[in-house]
Amino acid sequence: MAQVDMEGEKQQMLRKAVSDVSQEIEKYCKIEIDSARIPSSIDEDVKEVECKCCGLKEECTLAYISEVEECFCGEWLCGLCSAAVKERAGRDPKVSLQDALNFHRDFCFTYTTHRLNPKLYLTLSMRDIAKKSLEKRKSRLARSTSYP
Repeated sequence: MAQVDMEGEKQQMLRKAVSDVSQEIEKYCKIEIDSARIPSSIDEDVKEVECKCCGLKEECTLAYISEVEECFCGEWLCGLCSAAVKERAGRDPKVSLQDALNFHRDFCFTYTTHRLNPKLYLTLSMRDIAKKSLEKRKSRLARSTSYP
């Protein structure tokens, strides 16, 4: 009987030890979760925006959105597009930020059209070829009909 009581006490002590450890783990996990949580005041200032060039969507704070829009003529750009526009504008002093933005937007449109809608891309390419051909004919015609 005494041996049975001893085993029962050992099991109780073991349960208590496991319970104490479980409580400590729960406290630690709760601290980790609480420290990783974003305050609700910041959550309210987050908005999803879409890049005007490539169409990438990101969640950003309103302050960051307005800062980027100030830099890029009132349009929001993702990090990759903003770097490309800055690089193009910085490479040639004759190129304005608006021109660099327009060039990059056109480039992104061409690339995404090619990837998402190959038929439309082919149509746009054929249009560009026809425009170039017409320009060449006009220039030849202008040179041949010009008088000295």
